[in-house]
Amino acid sequence: MNKAGSYPYAAWVGLPSPVVDRSTHLRCHEFQWTCLISTFYAYPIQSFCQCDQLSYRRKSDMFKARMTALRERLTDSGIDVALITDDDSVYYYSGYYDYLHMDFGRPTLLVVSVDGESVLITPSMEKEMAQVAAVVDRIELWNDGMGNEWRETLPGILGGTARIGFEPDLMPPVVRNYVDSLVNSDRLTDLMPLVSEMRMIKSSDELQIARHAGEVGIAMMDAGRSAIGEGVPEYEVALSATQAGTRKAAELLKTHYSDKRMSPSIHFMQIMASGKEVTMTHHRASTKELKYGEPIFLCFCGMTNFHRFKLGFDRTFWLGEITDRSQESAYQTAVDSQAAALSVLGPGVAAEEVHRAYAEVIQAAGYEYPFRCGRATGFSFLERPQLVYGDKTVLQPGMVFAVDGSVTVPGKFRAQVGDSFIITDDRYEQITTHPNTLAEVTV
Repeated sequence: MNKAGSYPYAAWVGLPSPVVDRSTHLRCHEFQWTCLISTFYAYPIQSFCQCDQLSYRRKSDMFKARMTALRERLTDSGIDVALITDDDSVYYYSGYYDYLHMDFGRPTLLVVSVDGESVLITPSMEKEMAQVAAVVDRIELWNDGMGNEWRETLPGILGGTARIGFEPDLMPPVVRNYVDSLVNSDRLTDLMPLVSEMRMIKSSDELQIARHAGEVGIAMMDAGRSAIGEGVPEYEVALSATQAGTRKAAELLKTHYSDKRMSPSIHFMQIMASGKEVTMTHHRASTKELKYGEPIFLCFCGMTNFHRFKLGFDRTFWLGEITDRSQESAYQTAVDSQAAALSVLGPGVAAEEVHRAYAEVIQAAGYEYPFRCGRATGFSFLERPQLVYGDKTVLQPGMVFAVDGSVTVPGKFRAQVGDSFIITDDRYEQITTHPNTLAEVTV
């Protein structure tokens, strides 16, 4: 019997023997989950244990599987230790999120040894979240101005002759400078291709999140469109979209997910432009009032971010009617260029071929050579591959892409339509939808 007297109680209510898996046993105790059965034991029965152990274990197993796969890739690549600092990859492998990072001068690092522990180095102020969220072997906490802060643990982990994989394009300069002082350059190798390749193909769990992200995007697009009206300030359209997206995200989280800490809040500044400013690709919603006959661009490429999974989604609208008829042909070319890209999108196709089909339609209509047709998305806004000239990556089932159609008339007009797609065994699955014919986008 333990001090809480849980074992006799468990036997009395007919529960199985206490969980003896040490990692689970310690994690429940360390996380201080409130269990009605015991301070020290957690049972996979939600009615008795508020920690929702079944759901936790499924999520924990997902991150453990990714960590195992990472170690296998590291071994195959001759890398002894992975040093990960990118927020999205830290989450991908460990499940840890919602911490302040380099914008506030506080590094968080995930260190994964092939034959040793996975170690999360994070500020002590994040202790409670780290203990609950991070699926790692050990958490090392540091505090501002105390000792050598986040550097304290690294010499012991990175010392010796181990080959270190790191993210040269993503590692904060302050961390890179310290790593360079510890490790000779011949022991450092680029980890980014390995991580990018692992994250390209989404799991079934990730694809479920992607589809739900699509639902959030659709809710925002519908609400934004409904808010368009003469004299309405741009920011009011953005507010309507943000509220609709947040409510849809909350509905999905409550229905399908057990992580009660995951926020439904839409938190990206709305990309939106109207009138002559529609040529400003990433103009943000302002106090400008919408005018009759003007084009209106709504982009949700940063806002469609559900359960940390990002998608691309945008449309061009007109208020009342299209007063400048030259805009009609430009818009139709944008729609046609996306259709051309989709005509070749699918497994076995090189990424640059999708861009080629899109660009040919735009140039054939007399417009300038366009920017990339699209990009892979996931837990990052930009992942590999990109749908752009020179990217020869072959598309595979399980990849997720934002695919655009666009036309730019410098200084006069710009039109863009974009959606997100999952590559399937035969073609693709569209996960954002909204009408795009001229008649349907005239509000």
